[in-house]
Amino acid sequence: MKINRDNHLPTALPTAEQLEFHDWEFGLFLHFGLRTFHEGHRDFDGKPMDPARFNPTELDCEQWITTAKAAGMRYAILTAKHHDGFANWPSRYTDYSVASSPWKGGQGDVVREFTDACHRHGMGIGLYYSPADAASPVYDDEKAYDDYFINQLSELLSEYGKVDILWLDGCGSEGHEYDWARIGREVARLQPGILGGTGDPAFRYPLNEQGIAPLRCWNTMEVGNGRCGWAVTECDCRMRLANWFYSDQDEDTVKSLEELIGLYYYSVGRGCNLLLNIGPDRRGLLPDKDGARLLEFGAEIQRRFAHPIVSLADWQRVDDGWETSLAGRSLLNHIILQEDLTHGEHVRRFDIQVILDNDAMTLYEGDNIGHKAICQFPPITASALRIRLLEADGPVYLRRLDAHYVPEIGGGTQATISGDARHDKGDSCPRGPITSAELVRPTDTLSSHAATDSRQVAVSHHADSASSLED
Repeated sequence: MKINRDNHLPTALPTAEQLEFHDWEFGLFLHFGLRTFHEGHRDFDGKPMDPARFNPTELDCEQWITTAKAAGMRYAILTAKHHDGFANWPSRYTDYSVASSPWKGGQGDVVREFTDACHRHGMGIGLYYSPADAASPVYDDEKAYDDYFINQLSELLSEYGKVDILWLDGCGSEGHEYDWARIGREVARLQPGILGGTGDPAFRYPLNEQGIAPLRCWNTMEVGNGRCGWAVTECDCRMRLANWFYSDQDEDTVKSLEELIGLYYYSVGRGCNLLLNIGPDRRGLLPDKDGARLLEFGAEIQRRFAHPIVSLADWQRVDDGWETSLAGRSLLNHIILQEDLTHGEHVRRFDIQVILDNDAMTLYEGDNIGHKAICQFPPITASALRIRLLEADGPVYLRRLDAHYVPEIGGGTQATISGDARHDKGDSCPRGPITSAELVRPTDTLSSHAATDSRQVAVSHHADSASSLED
């Protein structure tokens, strides 16, 4: 194994909250609010929106969260306030809120019902808040608006229990100066350990809003003043083609199961989180087709990856990696690796080999592993496997190393292998954090502020057994 410490930033270490966020992997983004009731409106289009039209008579956040959990999602993020300025809770600092709507006689609180449902079902809680506000009469007075901003965040972060993620969207804030130091101190005081809104990037985004991570996605990044920091990458995208909020005109654009699985490989399979948006409809429910497709998606992920042929305990350490023998000759087409990130990320290049009649053949070569690398290749029958570390910059610890055979969708049962399986067990507007920039390679420099595409870096441990390889 080649040791290379020259061409990459030295690894940073994630916080306990970031480790947990990595493990959540898959979350639900919920764009819901006054805009839901105004078909055809767009961000900053200047069209008035009347709170009297907000009336989700069947609102059921329990349905949102139980559906998400059944699909394997571990967290959910709700738009508490979008760019239109409408507050989904009865804020004491504006009349432009649910309190001015007919819903529940002006006594309703969407944020309360959402957070209560998340708490009941053990889901991570994220609140989206748009700093840009088209309705605030003091928005152009930066000091007065900072006060308003902090007052509303204080309500959200002190009255709804633990909040894991604060998702601050940079869209529409171009040219507006916020007192981020003051805002960050208040956020950290109200919710210690929260991911997002407190300063250094805790997570970041590819900024393509298509659910696709860069091919090489490192977690260590420069955060300014010669310092390195850790940032989880989250890939957000829509269940439908173009709209974040519900529309009754685009149900035909709900993504196919095949496309969703592709996005899972492009995001979670590259070590990142996937944040999939569904806009609840005017009843206050997940639209029927969207909810059904989400459940299909979750079931397909389980079908593919719940039953490995071999797992980490079946591998033996060798000088340059790990080896395992398969029961008989097994058909396989996936290897899933995970580094134990409590030690940082150290793998810079690796390959996967199969042993056929005592000959080693390379099937796959990759760069980083990070939180997760789902390595897919055409099906092949083999009697043994080898993972070789070709380049690393320190000791390597793995927490997962699975081999799978995954038939394509509709291809029948999973374990179609020649040999006995030894295991059958589960083991719009550029958006995002205002102080983050686009993703970087380890040799790149990330400025503390991006230009027009920047967004305030938001965000939210594991103790699995680990197998290590020292340098």
